[in-house]
Amino acid sequence: MDNILIQVTGTKRVVLFSPSDVQYLYLNGDKSEVLDIDNPDVEKYPEFLKATRYECNLEPGDILFIPALWFHNVISLDFGVAVNVFWKHLGIYYQLNVPLDRALKTLDELPVEYKEFYARRLIARIESKVILRNPDTT
Repeated sequence: MDNILIQVTGTKRVVLFSPSDVQYLYLNGDKSEVLDIDNPDVEKYPEFLKATRYECNLEPGDILFIPALWFHNVISLDFGVAVNVFWKHLGIYYQLNVPLDRALKTLDELPVEYKEFYARRLIARIESKVILRNPDTT
């Protein structure tokens, strides 16, 4: 969902990753397996270093728009209060848990940035299923 992050008091560091870098983020569901983004385990997550980071600090009164599909990591630098406002405008496109033929038809109807994101996720899911079933295949 789209998100507006409003910093009321205190300071936060926000790191964003574009949906175009989804193949480098080691997703498990909608979360990255890379927990320490500042010191990632490069043996376990070598592709993570290819992801482009967009970083900022939010101070009281700052407002940050985080578009749908942008992955983010937020760290409070001191005690603070923030408000998030989320909204969803994708309707059925937000969920791609449908049979392959319907998913492909749905992809054709999406705006380009959503199409690229969901196509990469779908490919990654299919590849993970194929690799799990055929571990001897390279």
